[in-house]
Amino acid sequence: MSVSSPEPTLGLVAIGRNEGERLQRCLASVAQDRVVAVYVDSGSTDGSAEMARNRGVAVVDLDMRVPFTAARARNEGFRRLRELLPDVRYVQFVDGDCEVVPGWLDAAAAFLDAHPDAAAVCGRRRERYPERSIYNALCDIEWDTPVGEAKACGGDAMFRADAFAKIGGYRDSLIAGEEPELCVRLRAAGWKIWRIAAEMTLHDAAMTRFGQWWKRSVRGGHAFAEGAFLHGAPPERHWVRECRSARFWALAVPALILLLATVDGRLAALAALLYPVQVVRLALKSPASVAHRWWYALFLVIGKFSETVGHVKFAMRRLAGGPVRLIEYK
Repeated sequence: MSVSSPEPTLGLVAIGRNEGERLQRCLASVAQDRVVAVYVDSGSTDGSAEMARNRGVAVVDLDMRVPFTAARARNEGFRRLRELLPDVRYVQFVDGDCEVVPGWLDAAAAFLDAHPDAAAVCGRRRERYPERSIYNALCDIEWDTPVGEAKACGGDAMFRADAFAKIGGYRDSLIAGEEPELCVRLRAAGWKIWRIAAEMTLHDAAMTRFGQWWKRSVRGGHAFAEGAFLHGAPPERHWVRECRSARFWALAVPALILLLATVDGRLAALAALLYPVQVVRLALKSPASVAHRWWYALFLVIGKFSETVGHVKFAMRRLAGGPVRLIEYK
């Protein structure tokens, strides 16, 4: 396939809300004469939808009377894309706070052409401003995952449209972790997911405060808990290990310290050393730069507590049977 053909078979779905200049960069990074683009707006008040329309991009105004999730937005965008381009072969999903790197669409489409058993391919997502805060830098480290066949991709990825449609797309109800959950079902259906050594997108996390990082980590914990609930049974054991790790460090170890404190304070202090020891262990094996590896390790340990909060939120929502509520950090 050539994405520069007169009748494109490549589409793009971008989603966002009040992304402003970030969305402008996102849409400007995609040549409209080569790609059929759809933007899904979730109640922006900054003129994002109008700006996209003025660029000639098809816009879906999401019905905000229905609980919002990024998964539902992407599915709505995909449905609109297939109306506009019934023969769409590949679809690139991208968040509105990301910019597609030149050359990525060609590289991804060529990879899917050469690998008919691949349902999705992703590349390297980078933070645009990792130097602005340690939280942005932590995101950039998080995005740097191994190249090769993978279990899952993130929100930015190119999918084979037929495979995506056949599996039913994203699960609308998930407030986070919808991409790995989709990939679980794709792999179960015999498809493969790949990450290649190509620059894909620039992301703008815009995280400058600890509270933002905490909320994002809580959302991650919610995703882990829900993912394990849906696919935690063998052989997948989806995110079971991550859930157990968080509960061990945030619940079991504090309980042990408190128990030992009732016997001998010195034993409790000794048990508390498990935390700095774990920070050192993670720092020494971290892929991050020397300047960031200690921060990375420290926040991995702190993150066990915020993730466990996310587990509790998921359990409470399951018990209450209430509506889906986003955990937003921006």
